[in-house]
Amino acid sequence: MIWDFSALLFAATIVSGLLWWVDVKFFKKKRLARNPNAKDPAWADYARSFFPILLFVFILRSFLVEPYRIPSGSMKPTLLVGDFILVNKFTYGIRLPIIDKEIIPLNKPDRGDVMVFRFPPEPKINFIKRVIGLPGDKIIYKNKQLFVNGELIPKTDPQIVTLTAPDGQPYRVREFTETLPHVSHHIYEHLTPGQDAEVVVPEGHYFVMGDNRDESDDSRFWGFVPDENIIGKAFALWMSWDGEHYRVRFDRVGTAIK
Repeated sequence: MIWDFSALLFAATIVSGLLWWVDVKFFKKKRLARNPNAKDPAWADYARSFFPILLFVFILRSFLVEPYRIPSGSMKPTLLVGDFILVNKFTYGIRLPIIDKEIIPLNKPDRGDVMVFRFPPEPKINFIKRVIGLPGDKIIYKNKQLFVNGELIPKTDPQIVTLTAPDGQPYRVREFTETLPHVSHHIYEHLTPGQDAEVVVPEGHYFVMGDNRDESDDSRFWGFVPDENIIGKAFALWMSWDGEHYRVRFDRVGTAIK
């Protein structure tokens, strides 16, 4: 079962606030009338203590910044497994929490943004990928060459990098610097053939890809990200945990995502 943390946080906020209100409205005056030194019962004390905290966290996560943990290597080398990132929730517009209804439109995703969104085939799962195609763009990815509206996206600084598979076996990939109109970033490519694609991005949708091009489940396989599935723009790492060596990657803490 996939738990919706936002919905659970909302429910906890409502319940704690309601319990606090019920105590103040119906019980507290009678309790103090009988005994001016009477203490609040445990349930009322907990509700009074937790409600402001839960409300603050709910507002923060819903409208400003939300933390996420990177669970897979699809965005290597930009993001690693165990990276903890911060996502700007208002860059692409203000949305009502839970129902995700946009109420104040602001910016639209730009080519090169690292974007968090609800996975279109299963919206309860959050994905993170890089925006490659905007509405109306023609995207061609063939023989590991990326074309946007007929223009080849340049890849420079090629080098061979040795990585370690989950089973401990080493394997080699090519690393490049890819330059999109507003950002340069690093990508990985396997030495074997990859998944090609040739599409025109429909209005209100976006074509996304992982920086780890041959280990990414992205728009080449399941299609486009609609506007209503967008959560926000990833902008910084606040923590990075290396689960293989049980250590913090201090060199990554506090770095910007680009």
